[in-house]
Amino acid sequence: MVAVRGCRRRPRAGHALARRSAVAPSRETVPSVAAGVVGIERSKADELLARWGESAPWPDVPAVLAHLNSYTKFIVTNCSERLGALAAARAGTFDLVMTAERAGAYKPDPRPYRAALDALTLHRKRVLFVAGSAHDVGGASRAGMDVYWANRGRVPPPTDAKAIREEEDLRGLPGVLEA
Repeated sequence: MVAVRGCRRRPRAGHALARRSAVAPSRETVPSVAAGVVGIERSKADELLARWGESAPWPDVPAVLAHLNSYTKFIVTNCSERLGALAAARAGTFDLVMTAERAGAYKPDPRPYRAALDALTLHRKRVLFVAGSAHDVGGASRAGMDVYWANRGRVPPPTDAKAIREEEDLRGLPGVLEA
């Protein structure tokens, strides 16, 4: 999610698979194939895809998004168009959902982030990207955006970039935007 001043997760195996394949994987087969790579039963991946629209945002997300109505908000996700739209609809209202399918590249490649900026005609220096993973910190930074990182799992920071603010959730975001 992004807030302009004034996704979901993608399996690492799916990302590696997509980069090594000569033919782009079908937009909704990546989770099933990736599940197999990491030892999860295909039936579990199929169930995840079937129930994708049931997912709920983190508890802090609705209240924070309600404070950001005056900002342009967009999502950059490695989901397909269909799954990206389902996930975004569960979280709130966004001006754009830029998917890997639409951008032609998977995050953390900077192309999906740049595609979102181009689609909304936003200047990268006027955007604060809200990262949900360490990979997003690097990808959004390489696209020229400052990054607020909601590091919910308290994972180690990436070595290729640094967020301007790292918190355990989104509650600190309004203060950063108002500063």
